[in-house]
Amino acid sequence: MKCPPFSLLAALLALATLPLSANEPTPPPGFKAIFNGKDLTGWHGLNPHSVVKLSGEKKDVALKKMREEFAQHWRVENGELVNIGTGPYATTDAAFGDMEFLIEYKTVAKADSGIYLRGNPQVQIWDINQPDDAKKPDRHPKLGSGGLFNNTPKTPGRDPLVLADKPFGEWNSFRIRQVGDITWIWLNDKLVVDGAKMENFWDKTQPLPASGPLMLQTHGGEIRWRNLFVREIGKEEAAKILAEKK
Repeated sequence: MKCPPFSLLAALLALATLPLSANEPTPPPGFKAIFNGKDLTGWHGLNPHSVVKLSGEKKDVALKKMREEFAQHWRVENGELVNIGTGPYATTDAAFGDMEFLIEYKTVAKADSGIYLRGNPQVQIWDINQPDDAKKPDRHPKLGSGGLFNNTPKTPGRDPLVLADKPFGEWNSFRIRQVGDITWIWLNDKLVVDGAKMENFWDKTQPLPASGPLMLQTHGGEIRWRNLFVREIGKEEAAKILAEKK
């Protein structure tokens, strides 16, 4: 049997290494994709605020309802995870501890959102064109996205160090590093939170949980997410990162 010419063979090999789908995300070295760009596999619906005070059968019913409603509010379009601002939050089936998380988003005017780390709110996403509200003196959208909005006001990390948001219609990219309860956040390659302690929103007397799901909040308007990649950080690397911080 005659072998194909080298140029043809090279082309066939190149095709074999391409993603199975044009929408299938390609993670950087060391990272894994947690959204496949095709469907909602690996995710479910949950709004923790609506069940935090429930227990027993009432809680079970509410959790089941949110899982069933998830696909009514979230869809996949052109490799993007899309929500119009309604329904339960997109929640990973998997739990994550120390990790580095890459994610891109694009939103619209008057919407805001956030990323929950270990099921805990949140890395804030603002419409930075919103005016300050005298009735909410600790709410400052004009300072930009990326701050740990549910930390105590005026503490490190609560508001971003710099304004790094891109104009509406453009994609923004987060790089989030979580080690223990310490958080670093880069928005569009600018450092906006520099090793700040993330408070446990659910009980500020307790430390941040050791692990938990990643959650994408729905709030006020359409938001699109893509290229969701996670790299888990081992104990040795975590210890080195914390030692360097000290």
